[in-house]
Amino acid sequence: MKVMLRMNDAGTLIAYVPKKDLEEEVVKETDSAAGKILTLANGWELEFSEFPDKSRLPVTLEAKRLP
Repeated sequence: MKVMLRMNDAGTLIAYVPKKDLEEEVVKETDSAAGKILTLANGWELEFSEFPDKSRLPVTLEAKRLP
């Protein structure tokens, strides 16, 4: 699924999923063997195989939702 990542005015990472019209704060970042896992405030875990430097935000990336 496509996910847009950006920083808000407070400096918090925000994830937006257009198909679900969902915008949530990222509450946890974890490194995994497959890439980076972001945990959203609603409990969703999204896995990114590629993750850019935060200075390159906003950016749209492909992510996989973990069960």
